[in-house]
Amino acid sequence: MSNAVFDSTTQPVAQPTPIPLRELLPWVVFGGLLLLLAIYFVGAEEGATSLVPGMYVHEFVHDGRHLLGFPCH
Repeated sequence: MSNAVFDSTTQPVAQPTPIPLRELLPWVVFGGLLLLLAIYFVGAEEGATSLVPGMYVHEFVHDGRHLLGFPCH
């Protein structure tokens, strides 16, 4: 019989698995495009550059514009 002492309270440590760049890149591109779209609607969606007629988008993001430092009036 062995004199080894086994401690039953220790748990195996979980190691994080790295995500390959090939799988991560499409999500980074998608997130970047969404970010650019959001910045357009918050920062430039009014007047001559407006894609949506009327002031609906402008009024919806109005407080966000001021919070982010975009002047609008």
